[in-house]
Parts: sequence; C-alpha cells; structure tokens
Amino acid sequence: MASGWARDDAVQEQIDSTVEDAVNRARRAIHHGASAKYCEECGDAIPEARRLALPGVQYCIQCQAQRDKQQQSTLFNRRGSKDSQLR
Repeated sequence: MASGWARDDAVQEQIDSTVEDAVNRARRAIHHGASAKYCEECGDAIPEARRLALPGVQYCIQCQAQRDKQQQSTLFNRRGSKDSQLR
C-alpha cells in the first residue's frame, strides 16, 4: 500500500534502482586491460604482485584507497526523508 501520491510499486522501484546503481558501480570498478607499471596518480611503481592480482590496475594502493574514499562520499540518499533533510 502506497501513501500519498506514490504508486503502489514506488518502494520496489526505489529498491531496484538502488541495487542497479550499486551493480553499475561495481562493474565500473572491475579492472580491464593491461596493468600499468607506474601509478597514474603519483607515478610510484606498482608492485608486480598487485599487477598480477588485479589485471588492469592503474593506481598504487595508497592512491586507490584515496579514490575509493572519494567515491564513497558521493553517495546520496534517494529517499530524501525529512530526517535526512534536517541534518
């Protein structure tokens, strides 16, 4: 049962959209192609073990961790609940 002007399947659509966004983010994070020998961000050498473990890796561990942290902070609340708007 939906409340207000929302359709009956609005909650499920929101859930599906959130899951789809997460899947798309995960697919973009998958490495492809040849690994770089040097980090694209800082220029430090990328260890061979990392290049073999993650085909297509382009960043050293420190730079990748920083990029991951930045991506996490770009998530947003789709619901836009009153509580989240008041913060």
